[in-house]
Amino acid sequence: MLGNTQGRKLDRYVPDYVVFDLETTGVSYMTDRVVEISAIKVRGKKIVDEFSTLVNPEMKIPLRASKVNHIYDDMVKDAPVFEKALADFDVFIEDMALVGHNIHTFDMKFIQRDAKMYWGKIFANDYIDTLVLARQCLPQLSNYKLTDLAAHYRIAVDGAHRALADCGMNQKVFERLGEALKSPAVKKNVKTCPRCGQMLVRRKGKFGEFWGCSGYPGCRYTENV
Repeated sequence: MLGNTQGRKLDRYVPDYVVFDLETTGVSYMTDRVVEISAIKVRGKKIVDEFSTLVNPEMKIPLRASKVNHIYDDMVKDAPVFEKALADFDVFIEDMALVGHNIHTFDMKFIQRDAKMYWGKIFANDYIDTLVLARQCLPQLSNYKLTDLAAHYRIAVDGAHRALADCGMNQKVFERLGEALKSPAVKKNVKTCPRCGQMLVRRKGKFGEFWGCSGYPGCRYTENV
């Protein structure tokens, strides 16, 4: 759903959502491009539709990226360019909340950058970052990569680093995090930022632990533990 302002970052579970994932030519949303976009639509906790397409980035895919996502130049030469793929994605997601892993600092940056470039608008859908939820629900973990969370919940990681497979993995993780958010132990440690309303996350800094807003760097609120 395109608009003039970005949707809110939600730090909670919702039963109706679209989980999405991108594969790219690199890690910089300033210079890199999308080579695959996939999404799974969920209503009432049940998968109802899927969307997936390779994307022609109109540039050579660096070998270092191909080694991670297994997408090579010959695979995308006849694929649609991202303007077409992103328009189809916009139709698919409607006005539903978007869910993804580390999307606050990665995936959302790519799709907002390109929507602004193509149409002068940005995605107005609210969105949920499972990385933020996982840090709140599973403080005992040392790593929060999607595959680490899947392993913790004993979810298969077959096909990891291809967009649709990662969407399926993340959808299962999000449902488990939704259950975890209901537990008294998690509720006791959930704090809300008084400045922006997003979740406060317990972090370690130079002078010890502190509560920091999950909306960082947009919101830089902190408080002592």
